[in-house]
Amino acid sequence: METLTTLKTRRSCRAYKADHIEEEKLNAIVEAGTYAPTGMGKQSPIILVIKDKEIRDQLAKINAAVLGADIDPFYGAPDVVVVLADKSMPTYVYDGSLVMGNMMNAAADLGVASCWVHRAKEEFESEEGKAILKKLGIEGDYEGIGNLILGYAAKPAGEAAPRKADYIYSI
Repeated sequence: METLTTLKTRRSCRAYKADHIEEEKLNAIVEAGTYAPTGMGKQSPIILVIKDKEIRDQLAKINAAVLGADIDPFYGAPDVVVVLADKSMPTYVYDGSLVMGNMMNAAADLGVASCWVHRAKEEFESEEGKAILKKLGIEGDYEGIGNLILGYAAKPAGEAAPRKADYIYSI
């Protein structure tokens, strides 16, 4: 029942304190991502844990440029985890999405706020993004699936919106 409660109460956070999350919690969140199901068990995704402020800010700048805005698209979150997936696998987008979901739910279970921030695809299609991967020694045909921002919420999360009436059809 604890899992169902976590799933029902997890919310995306868009305002963070500056404190990094504890290494033990970060490792547990990332490990949860590695247990996501993947097509044919091929484990097509890779996970980048970004705690370095310079690289975090560089990714935020690339992301904001794609968005066409002069903001911090990571909402001040100190830690960013990026999921990329191997495009040679036909299930790569689904695989990476499940990794993101596992990590968001694990974060909620550990009292860590999170939010999926899009535009990772565009970030790592850019020359700057490709240079980051090269600097890290990551080779291959990877596509950015999502940025998972992590930290501690600066304000309490709101209530869940009511579920729509036609969400489920039963035959």
